[in-house]
Amino acid sequence: MANYTLISFDICPFVQRSVITLEEKGVQYEIKYIEIENKPDWFLSISPFGKVPVLQVDDTVIFESAVINEYLDETAPGRKLHPADPLQRAHNRAWIEFSSSLLVDRNRMQHAKEETEARELAGILNSKLGHIEGQLGEGPYFNGERFSLVDAAAAPLFQRLGWLLELAPDLGVFDGLPKVAAWSAALIDRESVKNSTVSDIHERYIGYLQGKRKAGDKTTSWLGSLAA
Repeated sequence: MANYTLISFDICPFVQRSVITLEEKGVQYEIKYIEIENKPDWFLSISPFGKVPVLQVDDTVIFESAVINEYLDETAPGRKLHPADPLQRAHNRAWIEFSSSLLVDRNRMQHAKEETEARELAGILNSKLGHIEGQLGEGPYFNGERFSLVDAAAAPLFQRLGWLLELAPDLGVFDGLPKVAAWSAALIDRESVKNSTVSDIHERYIGYLQGKRKAGDKTTSWLGSLAA
């Protein structure tokens, strides 16, 4: 079997997607952490975008979480996480891409300096999540009973939204979206998701919101200020 080494930034949600997939496939892997603000030269030499995740498979390097996850699903033992039907597989790929856009919106919301901007972005997230509400059936996962790569892609988003809603419960991100809320709860409760981060991820994430990760950075987002 191949040797897998995942290059990671400790609170990166895109890396977490690939860790979840590795956990679901039940294969051995190693995680190597870097400081995203001080990327080492060896990392920049193998990552064309200068981003994580990067997966080293023996002597070959793969980057971009969606590509990494599909490779793992195709080659690693264990149950397939992508649907066998080509049309359903394409449908899933489209919603994986959509979940990536939601992570970008969530990032903008968490870094908003003013409350009014954060709430406006929360409304945008609620509207976009409404598109997913119409795709969900009885659950508990995106495709029903079977956990998929869509679930692996979305879980880090919902985990972080949960932490942000602890700070500001009235943001209304899940308002009118009972199926999305239930999907979020099911994903956060899954063992592969629980095992996909450093043990103190919540504390590190809040510190990041408060601007404590960079030397000399005293700026705090509105949501970060609520955690002070």
